[in-house]
Amino acid sequence: MTSTAAIDRFLEHGGLSAATRRAYGSDLRLFATWLDRRGASLEDVDARVLSDWVGELGSGRNRLAAASIARRLAAVRSCLRYTFGPAAVPDAQLSPSRSRRLPDAPKTKEIDELLEVVEGDSPLALRNRALLELLYSAGLRSAEAVTLDLGDVDFDRELVHVRGKGGKERVVPLGEEAALQLARYLQSGRPALAAGANDAIFLSARGRRLDTSTVRRLVRHPHRLRHAFATHLLEGGADLRVIQELLGHASLSTTQIYSHVDARRLRRVYDRSHPRS
Repeated sequence: MTSTAAIDRFLEHGGLSAATRRAYGSDLRLFATWLDRRGASLEDVDARVLSDWVGELGSGRNRLAAASIARRLAAVRSCLRYTFGPAAVPDAQLSPSRSRRLPDAPKTKEIDELLEVVEGDSPLALRNRALLELLYSAGLRSAEAVTLDLGDVDFDRELVHVRGKGGKERVVPLGEEAALQLARYLQSGRPALAAGANDAIFLSARGRRLDTSTVRRLVRHPHRLRHAFATHLLEGGADLRVIQELLGHASLSTTQIYSHVDARRLRRVYDRSHPRS
């Protein structure tokens, strides 16, 4: 199998979200071109090949940022794992060190102001309010929210069934306010938008399943609502592993960045309260 064919097969059947498929597709095709210049293919990739590639990406006038290199490396590793199995993935630590950025989470007041902007009784206003409430109260990625179907919400048990990255599924609680706004939308908003048989919860003005670009028009950085969900839970005393499950993180190390957010709050409390601070 050629490198191009293997990459296309991975992108088509690797269980990737649409956004990840686009990003990985660009990264992998650039990698395949780099391999071709060396007279190599995916089958030839080992720790030395990856080390040479990462070295080129991080040097020279057009060197990439550490985060961009890490993403490209993740794309290649995922493709190798899918195509040849886990044993074919070099286990050398090649990612450049990255400065740890704390998530920029909106304050509760900012979220309240955002939700006030989408108040209204029109079908689209009801949809937008329900969507934003769900993003915040359940910590969903925008892609997860727009892929929700009617059968994914259990109002009786107050649960939402979510399909996350890589085809992974999880169940998250449905908050009281989100349940209220979602019920209002489903009863008074969605019927006016529905055009034919469509199981999607969130519909466009034309009755089609909503896409993430519409979410970004409502709120410029929808992922900040997910950060707020995690940060506010942690500040309220939730265990980090519980937050990991609710966010759908495969590794606790991904969730641990929020412990640094909480550390800032603890420091402020300490400075205000401790006689020796």
